[in-house]
Amino acid sequence: MDFKAVIYKKVEHAAVVTINRPNKLNALDAEIIDELDQALGVAETDKDVAAVVITGAGDRAFVAGADISKIKELTVITAKDFSERGQALFNKIEKFRKPVIAAVNGYALGGGSELSWACHIRIASSAAKFGQPEVNLGIIPGYGGTQRLSRLVGRGIATELIVTGEQIDAATAYQMHLVNKVVEPAELIPTALKIVESIAQRAPIAVRLALQALDASVQLPQDEGMKIEAQLFALSCGTADQKEGVAAFLEKRKPVWKGA
Repeated sequence: MDFKAVIYKKVEHAAVVTINRPNKLNALDAEIIDELDQALGVAETDKDVAAVVITGAGDRAFVAGADISKIKELTVITAKDFSERGQALFNKIEKFRKPVIAAVNGYALGGGSELSWACHIRIASSAAKFGQPEVNLGIIPGYGGTQRLSRLVGRGIATELIVTGEQIDAATAYQMHLVNKVVEPAELIPTALKIVESIAQRAPIAVRLALQALDASVQLPQDEGMKIEAQLFALSCGTADQKEGVAAFLEKRKPVWKGA
């Protein structure tokens, strides 16, 4: 499939999706949102893809928010649709059947931060900066920032970041547990790809079920999440991969996963 607003590239077992609008600091617009959605569809159906890496073109920005010129045109009616379109994509990322890694190479502001919060794993360049500066424009986050950020760092820290609109650097984001790793810029994509290759060595159905269980951990009360975990654990025990994994362990050999 040919894309204009994003670059889709397979690297070993990774689908690397690069938001390609560097002259606008990769600001999100309708075309990017549509093509990100399409790229996820391609990655989901490709059995060779173990995980997706999302990053930004250039060395300045991951995604520096939504397109301000489009926000300027919004009304009370059109703004709701604008918000829901972004939320739908980010919900899809959060619930994606394969791990999604944000490789944050620069500014991740507004919608850019919200995109990273929706990903399962976040790797940041030492040059990365995060922020929800929407209050500086007289608006609030609309792509899930008020919901996901508070779940990631707690209501107090999320409130401070959102109502002050202040930016934080990668080191501070790491201290807040907002990112998994901070690496030098040249190591950003190699680090993300190394994680993908590690994922690719695991049973694919188990990875998918683990993502479902983890999603339940933030969406449901713990007692309900435990029930979901037990159900998914039971499903994993009925797979051919479970039989292969146990046999390989006992026979001291590398498992050959069938994805079944």
